[in-house]
Amino acid sequence: MLGWELPPYNSGGLGIACYQLCKALSKKSEIDIEFILPYEADHGVDFMKVTSATNQDVDDFLLSGSAYDSNYFLQVNSKHNLLDMHDQQSLYEHAVTRIADANEYDIVHAHDWLTFSAAIRLKRDKKWPIILHVHSVESDRAGSKIGNPLVMEIESTAFHMADRIIAVSERTKRSIIEDYDIPADKIEVIHNSIDVSNIQTLEGENAYKYVTLMKRHGYRVVVNVGRLTVQKGLPNLLHAAKKVVEKVPKTIFLIVGSGEQYNELIELAADLGIGDNVLFADFQRGKNWRDTFSIGDLFVMPSISEPFGLTPLEAIGFGTPALVSKQSGISEVLKNCLKVDFWDIDEMANKISGVMLSDALRDELWINSYKEFDKLSWHEASVKVVELYKSHSIGAVA
Repeated sequence: MLGWELPPYNSGGLGIACYQLCKALSKKSEIDIEFILPYEADHGVDFMKVTSATNQDVDDFLLSGSAYDSNYFLQVNSKHNLLDMHDQQSLYEHAVTRIADANEYDIVHAHDWLTFSAAIRLKRDKKWPIILHVHSVESDRAGSKIGNPLVMEIESTAFHMADRIIAVSERTKRSIIEDYDIPADKIEVIHNSIDVSNIQTLEGENAYKYVTLMKRHGYRVVVNVGRLTVQKGLPNLLHAAKKVVEKVPKTIFLIVGSGEQYNELIELAADLGIGDNVLFADFQRGKNWRDTFSIGDLFVMPSISEPFGLTPLEAIGFGTPALVSKQSGISEVLKNCLKVDFWDIDEMANKISGVMLSDALRDELWINSYKEFDKLSWHEASVKVVELYKSHSIGAVA
C-alpha cells in the first residue's frame, strides 16, 4: 500500500480514508498490509505494518505540501532548504523501489497522484500488478479547471498502465473516463464509508464558548469543516450567508479549516458586511474538531467538485444534519440530506434559512440521516477491495 498520509498527520480526508480502509482490510485473515509513507512518525497503528520510505521528519515533510497541493508541484520551498513536491515525489519513488528490492508483494495498491509514479516503477521493474485508488483527480483539485499539466500527465500515464482503478464515486469514475479516456470497465466504484464505532464520545463543555453563549441567545449555527481551497466552494457559501443573515439575522457561520483562501475569505466576509456573523477558527483536531460538528444546527458542504466527502457523515455522527452540493460523491449514497447545485446561491440560502427557522425540520433531517449513518461501515468496501486483490494479484495472474 502506497500512501502519502495517515492520521494524525493528515491534511484532509485522504489519510482518514486510507486508515479506515486498511483497518477494515486487516480483519480479513488473508490480507497482510505494509503501508509505505514518505516520512517518519508514530501513528499508533497496530493492525498493519507502517514503513517510512525516507528518514524525513514529519514536521519538515509537511512543509513541502500535501496531496492536495498539486498547484505547487513545481514551486520550490526555500524555507530551511526543504524539498519541493516534485523532489518529494521523486525521492519517494526511488525509496519505494529500494524497499521493493528487499521484499516480495502480491499486489501494489497506490492512493492518489503523488504515489502513482512509484507504482508505475514497481509495475515496470517488478511486474507486480498495480491497483490505483483515486480519491480525486486533478480537475477536482483545480475546481473543475484544467489544473497542473504535469500532474495530469502522471495521472494519465498511471491510469493507462494500471491493472485496475478504484474510484470513490460514480462522479470520480466519470471524471477519469472524460479527462483521460480510460475504458469504463477498467474502473470499479467503491464508495468511502464510515464506522459508527469510530465516532468518539463528546466530552465536557463545548470548546466554542462564545458560540455556545450566542446559541443561548437564540442564534443558530451553520458549520463548514474542510480545506479553504477553490475546490471547496466557500465563496459561494459566504454569498449565500449574506442572504441568510438578511432573512435570519441570528445566524452564525462557523468555518473551520486552513488553506490558501483563508485571508481571501475573511476579506470577502467583511466586504459582504457579514463579518460579525462569520467566525474563522482555522484548522482543528481532537476535541475542538468534534465540537465543531456538534455545535452546528446544519453542516454545509458547498464543494464545486467533491469526489466523495466524508465530513457530512462525520457531522451526522455528531448530531448535525447536512446540506451537500450535488457535485459530490456523498450525494450518491446519502439520501436524507439537503442537496443543492454549488452555483445556486439563492437555493443554498433558501435551504439554509429553512433549517435555521425550523428546529422541527432540523431534527427530522438529522433523525432520518442518522438511520442511514447507523447502517454504514467500511466492511462492504473492504470486501470489494479483497475481491479485486484476488482477481489481480500475482497468484491470480499466474
